[in-house]
Amino acid sequence: MIIQLQPDISENQKEKLIAKVNEIGYKTTEVQTQLGDYIVGIGKKEFDIRKIGQMDGIRDIHIVSDEYKLVSKKWKAKPTSVDLGDNIFIKDGEMAIITGPCSIETEDQIRKVVAHCVENDIKMMRGGVFKPRSSPYAFRGLGIDGLKLWHELASAAGIKIVTEVMQTSQIEEMYPYVDVYQVGARNSQNFNLLDELGKVDKAVMIKRGISGTIEELLQSAEYVFSGGNEKLILCERGIRTYERASRNTLDLNAIPILKAKSHLPVIVDPSHGIGIRAYVPQMALAGVMSGADGIIYESHEVPEKAYSDGQQTLDFAQSARLAAWIRESFAMRKGFDLL
Repeated sequence: MIIQLQPDISENQKEKLIAKVNEIGYKTTEVQTQLGDYIVGIGKKEFDIRKIGQMDGIRDIHIVSDEYKLVSKKWKAKPTSVDLGDNIFIKDGEMAIITGPCSIETEDQIRKVVAHCVENDIKMMRGGVFKPRSSPYAFRGLGIDGLKLWHELASAAGIKIVTEVMQTSQIEEMYPYVDVYQVGARNSQNFNLLDELGKVDKAVMIKRGISGTIEELLQSAEYVFSGGNEKLILCERGIRTYERASRNTLDLNAIPILKAKSHLPVIVDPSHGIGIRAYVPQMALAGVMSGADGIIYESHEVPEKAYSDGQQTLDFAQSARLAAWIRESFAMRKGFDLL
């Protein structure tokens, strides 16, 4: 069960509530987030919910059968809106567009991508300064100095930064310069990292693991929420299957399923999902029509010269067309919703 507490609940009322839940045979965990206070009760014994719901200090009580509790739609039917500030949101009913290079490379590159975003009314820029690479000899990012430079240029243009955090020691030093911490596919079950991200008051986007299930993605989000951070975004980026014709298999089935199971916003990454530049636009638009709340894709002035992932990266002309198509497709989807 999930018990939402009143903001003004007294310690005495809380102690009585926890004692009552324990008496029924449920183990309790207190969760305090930047948006609310909760008690999560874990148990299997059936009971009359009114025995708890009538107690003082309770705002609401919900029975949630899912293994993941706090990210479940069974207690919070209204979709979560993630506010990045400056009237920029990732939420149901809007279409977030996030673009930028795989890796942040140079000051000149940052300036050109920021200008591209401004020209196309794109408010969020992606890029990596800490890059997990399969080969130890590949470019692994500019690090914190690159992030500081990127933040200086992007914030001046009103652009929000989405970038990957790889380990717990990076969280604090990145904090002043990042708007969305991205948890990459390789770290989606790095529970120490997820626990620490639960302690920060910044948005966290969790990518689905390379071979992860939908359930595992939701459990990863539960780690962050239960740690105290409700500002969560789920990302479908493709999974590893037996198919070798594309980099990954973009699981568009996951979008409506995640939207049905969770109140969190869901975005799609077609660049990693298929890994082939020519097909990224089609998969992006498929993601829009499948119900996603946003699309994150890779762009670069000259993809062939990109330090990493050039084969799946759009040039600026292709990116501009895709951004327009995404907005047109989203408007069409909203029209279908009215039928």
